[in-house]
Amino acid sequence: MHWFYLILAGCFECGFTTCLKLSEGLTKISWSIAFVLLSIVSFALLTLAAQKISLGTAYAVWTGIGAAGTALVGIIWFKDPATFWRLFFLAGLIGCLIGLKLVSPEKE
Repeated sequence: MHWFYLILAGCFECGFTTCLKLSEGLTKISWSIAFVLLSIVSFALLTLAAQKISLGTAYAVWTGIGAAGTALVGIIWFKDPATFWRLFFLAGLIGCLIGLKLVSPEKE
């Protein structure tokens, strides 16, 4: 269950970074409020996950999901470049996150 919390926390991180972009420097109030709310949910879920997953692993996976997810949001919605090497390294990052899951036991 804690890995589910962690994956969900990473997804909410993608949401809050997207809202941060859409808030245009926190000048658009609705996007700014969404940024704050999604940030709180993301950090709360990370906190829950870190109760049974080592902090280093939880943080690495959380930021990795956020980074990869936000890059994909940028490519899909904001028309950021989708070069071969960019996609190659994003795939590598996702592979590393899966590897961390496979080698990380949950704490007692």
